[in-house]
Amino acid sequence: MNKSTFKQLSRKLATPLAVAISSLLTGLPTMAMAAPLGVACTSGAGTNPSFNLTTQIGDIQLPDGNTMYMWGYALQGQGFQHPGPVLCVNQGDTVTVTLTNNLPEKVSIMFPGQTDVLANGVPAQPEFDPPLPNAGSRAISLTTTAPAQAASIPGVVQYSFVANQPGTYIYESGTNPQKQVRMGLFGTLIVRPTGTGGGPDHLYNREDSRFTTAGNWDEEFLVLLSEIDPYQHWAVEANPAANFNFNNYKPRYWLINGRGFPDSIADNNAAFLPTQPYGALARVHPYGAPAHPYPGAIRYLNLGSEDYPFHPHGNNGSVVGRDGRSLETEAGDDVSFEKFVVPVGPGQTWDVMFSWHDAEDYNIRNPNDPVGSPDNNPVDVNIPQIANQFFGQFYSFSPYLGVQGQQPPNWSTLNTCGEYYIISHNHALNQITSWGALMTGPITYMRVDPPLPNSCAQ
Repeated sequence: MNKSTFKQLSRKLATPLAVAISSLLTGLPTMAMAAPLGVACTSGAGTNPSFNLTTQIGDIQLPDGNTMYMWGYALQGQGFQHPGPVLCVNQGDTVTVTLTNNLPEKVSIMFPGQTDVLANGVPAQPEFDPPLPNAGSRAISLTTTAPAQAASIPGVVQYSFVANQPGTYIYESGTNPQKQVRMGLFGTLIVRPTGTGGGPDHLYNREDSRFTTAGNWDEEFLVLLSEIDPYQHWAVEANPAANFNFNNYKPRYWLINGRGFPDSIADNNAAFLPTQPYGALARVHPYGAPAHPYPGAIRYLNLGSEDYPFHPHGNNGSVVGRDGRSLETEAGDDVSFEKFVVPVGPGQTWDVMFSWHDAEDYNIRNPNDPVGSPDNNPVDVNIPQIANQFFGQFYSFSPYLGVQGQQPPNWSTLNTCGEYYIISHNHALNQITSWGALMTGPITYMRVDPPLPNSCAQ
């Protein structure tokens, strides 16, 4: 066993033990996981929510079988996770974030889109080395830092701000960001609207941003896109203080919510991904069906250095907000627009409404009819013989929503109740690989369930 493998194994064994001991001793709450799918919020209580975050090191699993050394923000008393917790607050809340730094260098958190951010009770400010007004000073951080850990004593800084504008935001390190953000020091901040025309089931204070909240999950989803150059991570693992030559920086992995496909479609908090808690499968019902009168919502974020043109197949989306601002004029005129590919630029966030319509009436057939019964709405194509077909792993063997057809011998399916699966992926095709392994990276699906009631497992 080489040194690097031993270090990774040691961290993997130590982290669960530390979490278990911490939970027994302190009883700290864990991340909110109310549903297996959709946005998994970490929420603060009351109108003055407070979050205690720490910087930690850990490893994540990649689709090609490798693991990767990472840095990250995590909840106080909890284990390493990637990406950082999804912090959910309400418009008008006074938000406090206390950062405890366990890394051997200064670290910070920036909150792009938030105004009048305080650090330790005074306005957050860039930091310089040596401090201004010394000659030759250079900026080392875009905001106030938590000191490096020294003699096992972590550094601490406390930020606060009023979340005045609803929307989707990034939070990330402002200290040496080309290193620290790339190493994983980032997360999502969601500010839910409380004004006229808004509410917890809206993206903004506008009625056309309302999404469906019903059943075992809300139809609100997260698409956080990021990248990894393994050579940078290996260099930092070998020597955290070493300077990595960014002229050589080149991503080899691209992730969605911190995972690559097929892990990306696993549930939130999947047991086999202990450090990667967020899934990306979007599970919806036909628009307008009973108990689903509103569209779904997707919050896109780009934490990488490249454009990520995300492409939900066969489905336009209505872009209602970008970078935490509703797309409307000061007079309230709607300037939202439809988009087939969502080109999320570095550091951007996009808020998009989407829905699936049963345009071809393929939910007409009664699922209780025997297999082979005449269809009210037959598919007007000549279907090849089974010997000339190849079936995908999610196919129900029927073109009808909510119907499972007869499977051919020696074949099986992951389809549970005749649902549809429509792929969504980054449309820069080199970015849906993992160091050359095809069809991995930022790929997920939209799962369309038949209208309720149905036999789908909840």
